Formats: sequence, structure tokens, C-alpha cells
Amino acid sequence: MAEVAFHEIGKVFPDGTVAVEDFTCTVADGEFMVLVGPSGCGKTTALRIVAGLEQPTTGAIAIGGTVVNGVPPRARDVAMVFQSYALYPHKTVEENLSFGLKMHKVPKEQAAERVKQVSDLLALTELLDRRPGQLSGGQRQRVAMGRALARSPKAFLLDEPLSNLDAQLRTQLRAELKQIHQKFPTTSIYVTHDQIEAMTLGDRIAVMNEGRLLQLGTPNEIYRSPRTLFVAGFIGSPPMNLLQAVASGGEVRAGELTFALPGAPDGELVIGLRPEALRLEGSEDEPTAPVRVEVVEALGHEVVLHGSLRAQQASSQRADRSGLAPLDADRANLVMRFPAGRAVAVGDVVPLRFSARDVHVFDAATGDAVRVGSERAAV
Repeated sequence: MAEVAFHEIGKVFPDGTVAVEDFTCTVADGEFMVLVGPSGCGKTTALRIVAGLEQPTTGAIAIGGTVVNGVPPRARDVAMVFQSYALYPHKTVEENLSFGLKMHKVPKEQAAERVKQVSDLLALTELLDRRPGQLSGGQRQRVAMGRALARSPKAFLLDEPLSNLDAQLRTQLRAELKQIHQKFPTTSIYVTHDQIEAMTLGDRIAVMNEGRLLQLGTPNEIYRSPRTLFVAGFIGSPPMNLLQAVASGGEVRAGELTFALPGAPDGELVIGLRPEALRLEGSEDEPTAPVRVEVVEALGHEVVLHGSLRAQQASSQRADRSGLAPLDADRANLVMRFPAGRAVAVGDVVPLRFSARDVHVFDAATGDAVRVGSERAAV
């Protein structure tokens, strides 16, 4: 195992496309780091730079304290798992698991022991004589991960390995992947566009957009204290509710929603509320949002409400662009989540309460988080 360090990495392709810009991040020895962001944000390019499949235009990449710029992929002692499995179809599961060991001239007895250990861990022992075409998608992905694990590499690189699987199997393999890392704490870098995978798997998360690192922190830090409007809107399911607002003298107005927020800077802002921050009950002195219920999703364990109020929607992409158009042009969409059993119907207007402590505040021009009181995160 070894730490992986990105130092001011930049990657510009021959056509002028800037894929990664000034990316600096250190993945600690044994850490599980997740790079997350939308398609085209540069996360896969960053991973391929670690693997040696791409060379950085600027900056340096170090593995175990040694700069590896220009070092060929097979000499870096890293293992990669791809979205497409990349198994040898003519080889058995056992042969696929042992292939990397043979290429690195690991003694036969040691290789056999390592294959047994990995196949037992991944519940592949009964499948060792089968070929990939005889396996399910989940089994093939376990073989791909096992092949990488068998080598005991310095770093384990995973490029959206679960994206081809159905939702139930993806959930199952997420848990298995977490268990695998706990038993074999290899330095791991995991790329995904799925923020649920990022939140559940990562020791830390690096949120990227347009080639840049926007925030690096633990899942709790990213969720509780997003540093930018983009991070606030991207992390969370359902996503954070974002409204255009104006503050004056410690009072914030967002359409028909008005509440006191001492310390809020005067001027145009964007305010954010997580769906779980809105409640049907609360103290009389708490702010109230009159929300018209548009859609009710009864999910068994919880109820998700889609509603609207008279206000202007804000976007997490840019503060001067609206997001998805609400049903009425002068109304903003809101998403709320409650425990199951709430008797709320479409068309109801419900006074949803919230605490001012749960309000996230962003500068409308820059999209940066604004400190309001002692609990707000500094930018």
C-alpha cells in the first residue's frame, strides 16, 4: 500500500479541451477516496493519470512518495477495475483471477493461495471453473475486483464499476465493496457520478466540476457544510432546495417566504434547505413556508412530497440561471421528506416549518458559501 498524491495536475487534450485543472489532492495510505461529479468533470481523466493511461500536461503524480510521471502503467504497481469488467472471455474465473499474478511472475503456490483467499472472500469458490459468459453481471464484477485484489497492488483504481448493474445488485455490491476494503485496506480511488455511492463508500469525497476540485472532505462535512452552490445542489438525494433571496438588516426574503437570519449580509443571496429540514410541526416562532403539494411519493418507509411556493428557483450550476421550470413561472419547486404515515394530499397547502440554523446561504454572484453565525462553514 502507498499514498497517492496529485500535485497541481492539469490535463489539456490536443483539441484544446481542458479535462483537469490545477488538481491537488493526497489520498492517504489505506484510504478509500471517491472522486465524484457529473459526466465530463475530469474524474476519470484524473484516475487514468494515476494508472499511467494518460500523461498530465502539468503537475506531478506520486505513488508511495515517488513521482511516476512518464512511468509506464505496468511498472506503477496499481490495479484497475473498469465499468465493462474487461475479463478474458476464453479463460475460467480461476484463470482470470490468477492472470495478473502470472504476469508478475508470482510463484505458483503463492498465486494459488492468493486466488483461494480472494475467491473465498468474494464468494467465487463455486464458480472457479466457469467462464465469464456463464456468470451474472454481479458475479463478473466480483471477478474483476478479485483479479485486481489478488495482486496486492499499491493502489486500487475503480472506474464506475457498478454503473452497469441494476439498482438492487448495485446496493448489494456497494456493501460488499465496503467490507472488502475493511478486510484489505488498500489505498483506493473510486470514480463515480452517483453521489449515493460517494456518500456510502468514501472515507473522503472529492467533488469535481469542469475539471476543478470544488471541495474535499468526509461525507458528513460535504453534506453538512457545502462550500459552493454546485456542491450543495449535487450532493444529496433528493437534492437541496435552492431559492433566490434578498437580505436586508438580518431579514431574508425569498418570494412569500420571509424570516430573520441575523448576520446574513445585505444583498442578493441564494438560500438552501435540505428536504429533511422542512417539517410539518415545530415551534410557533420558527419560520413557516406555505407550500402547495403537487406530487406525493409514498415509498413505504418515508413520504417524499414535491410542492411549490411563490418564489424564484435558483440553480446549483450558476446563480443567474433557473433550474428546471416549475409548473407555474412565478413558483419555485420544493422537495420534502417525512416519515411514513403523513396524511397529506395533492392540492393541500401546508405550512412547513424549519429552523434558521438549517438554512444554507450562498453568494448569488459567486456561488460561494457565506458564513452566517458560528455554525456556518467558512469558504
